[in-house]
Amino acid sequence: MRFSEFIVRIGHWRWFAAGGRLLMPLDRRLIRLTKGRFSVVGWGTAPPTLLLTTTGRKSGLPRERPVLYARDGDAFVVIGSNWGQDHHPSWSVNLLADPAATVTIAGETTPVRAVLVEGAERDRLWPLLLRVWPAFRDYDARADRTLRVFRLEPA
Repeated sequence: MRFSEFIVRIGHWRWFAAGGRLLMPLDRRLIRLTKGRFSVVGWGTAPPTLLLTTTGRKSGLPRERPVLYARDGDAFVVIGSNWGQDHHPSWSVNLLADPAATVTIAGETTPVRAVLVEGAERDRLWPLLLRVWPAFRDYDARADRTLRVFRLEPA
């Protein structure tokens, strides 16, 4: 079993989610330093991760977070799972306040515009997200909220 397969298998466990939150600053630096070749969750066949830069709704400053994503045509699909916590991640609140953002993948930065998807469109995108990270199903069950799903469309 490859390391990335092992990570996907244990991604469902609560302790993994708690530890993952603590590793986010390291993951952001590692992805930036290696131009996306390496991440805390592995490399090669690891779940695809982008660096999402939003504008802080209170500070107005750029806020960068590693986020798993799926492709849908030329758009990137992301989910505000926040590891199954009961509150939305700050980056999703920032996107609602200002949908202009950037994504960086493999060292290339692309300006995007975020669209919150709901209803039938969300239902269509959900299987794409589960293929990337099956634990999203568990995070959805644990959270006492509807996980926000965004399409990040190239601007």
